[in-house]
Amino acid sequence: MYLIFGALTVLVNLVTYTALTRGLDINYMISNTIAWIVAVLFAYVTNKFLVFESKEMKLGFLIKEFTAFVSCRLVSGIMEMVLMYLMIDLIGLNDFIVKVFTNILVIILNYILSKVIIFSKKNTNEKATSIGL
Repeated sequence: MYLIFGALTVLVNLVTYTALTRGLDINYMISNTIAWIVAVLFAYVTNKFLVFESKEMKLGFLIKEFTAFVSCRLVSGIMEMVLMYLMIDLIGLNDFIVKVFTNILVIILNYILSKVIIFSKKNTNEKATSIGL
């Protein structure tokens, strides 16, 4: 399931990025940031309910879970931005090819972070207990 929704998240990311860079002629770094935000929101919803089947819906828990999710995604998002800058601005590679390549690395890192840190059964129970749920 993660591969399916991971691929869909990459598609959301790439379509948003392409629409902004090619359609609206927005700088690739700004476009990448916006595409990242859209993809992270899509990924959180699909990962929570469809991939890792995290059923907890109490507000305090959702805030902690979403914060952890976005924090982990920030790690891979920053990695992607740095790699894009290095490969596009310093090496001169095509931005779309670099975007696809970095998304492959990001999906692997995001899976590990999601499985181990955010949506693990152990962490779900500990988070619920620690916030009194």
